[in-house]
Amino acid sequence: MVSESPGGLWRPGLPGEALNVNVGGVRRRLSPRALAQFPDTRLGRLQAAASEEQARQLCDDYDPGKREFYFDRHPGFFLCLLHFYRTGRLHVLEELCVFAFGQEAEYWGLGDCFLAACCSGRYHERRLERHRRSWDEESDVSSVDTSPDEISDFNQDLQRYRAARCGQLRKRLWLTMENPGYSLPSKLFSCVSIGVVLVSIAAMCIHSLPEYQEHDEDVAVAHPLLLRLEYFCIAWFSFEVASRLLLAPSLPRFFRHPLNLIDIVSVLPFYLTLLVSVMLGRSSKLGSMGKVVQVFRLMRIFRVLKLARHSTGLRSLGATLKHSYREVGILLLYLAVGVSVFSGVAYTAEKEEDVGFDTIPACWWWGTVSMTTVGYGDVVPVTVAGKLAASGCILGGILVVALPITIIFNKFSHFYRRQKALEAAVRNSDQREPSLSVGSSFTDGETEAQRG
Repeated sequence: MVSESPGGLWRPGLPGEALNVNVGGVRRRLSPRALAQFPDTRLGRLQAAASEEQARQLCDDYDPGKREFYFDRHPGFFLCLLHFYRTGRLHVLEELCVFAFGQEAEYWGLGDCFLAACCSGRYHERRLERHRRSWDEESDVSSVDTSPDEISDFNQDLQRYRAARCGQLRKRLWLTMENPGYSLPSKLFSCVSIGVVLVSIAAMCIHSLPEYQEHDEDVAVAHPLLLRLEYFCIAWFSFEVASRLLLAPSLPRFFRHPLNLIDIVSVLPFYLTLLVSVMLGRSSKLGSMGKVVQVFRLMRIFRVLKLARHSTGLRSLGATLKHSYREVGILLLYLAVGVSVFSGVAYTAEKEEDVGFDTIPACWWWGTVSMTTVGYGDVVPVTVAGKLAASGCILGGILVVALPITIIFNKFSHFYRRQKALEAAVRNSDQREPSLSVGSSFTDGETEAQRG
């Protein structure tokens, strides 16, 4: 380690005395004349240090007997530093990344202005490229969930079944209900579940037709056949929720999973409506609660979301929308600004023509329809200025909508690959367990042989 100088005497650098430097095991004697040309660098300040204490602040260690200064830095960059003191120009070291090279240069007191002309352009280009890549990765990762990998979570769920009662049977039933590609029974179960969901949606749509509605004391009542279909679908959905609840390896994770919440919401309106009807009597006597019951019945439309459990594309789309809130927010902001600007222009050009542009709020509908390139045609400008504003609104809408599409599509591809990888892990889950059991039995046999 460092020992104090004999008698506490410090000898500053003399004009003809070389400086002994050890950087990462590379020893060199540096000329004080070369160091004096760059007094603002770390070695230049070390050569001009007036006391031993001041010199120790500039290095990592110091041996007063050998008068050698130690630096725990990259030895490869030190060779570039020696070349710099000889030529006055710093060349980029290819084996270091641009940020590590910049940190080393900053430590030794060198700025970008000392870079040689042959390396300066390449160095700055690599820094900008790295910044752009980091920005892209942050924009992707910042809106992507940072929870543990889904495959790792799936493997942890499988481990829980080992300690559970009837764990092997429960595991197979759970995989059969959760993943359509797990086995042939799981595919059949998925087809039946999809069929029930489609029947339920069709029955709900048919119920809205007047010829399939019956009236009892001026109250619309469902057709008996549609009512029986509704009861059957509710029984099947209730069976699905109850089965998944009993077979789930972790109840907290079960209630946090979006697809399980969709299953619960799909059956909850029926039981809430039934509870209200039992407590308050017939629909004609419900009064203000009748509207609440109607809202409960309208919530049946959420059953269409149950199809996401059996579709990789729908699950990927849901994950994409969940993790693209920033891009969607930017899109809505652009649309709001465009609608406000072009609505004001259209109002100014068309307010005297009596064609529907009477107020700016009334023009917002036209601006929204035009910027999203829907174009209902219910309100159209008739003046030249109004048509020019409409043309700018349509072209601006195309550009605004197209801007975040690439980012959203890349995220959709990412989540689609993740879903496919998770499905492959589920299909291969049974193939890994036999290998594990064989490995464990081999280990046990080897242990017994060693004991014998």
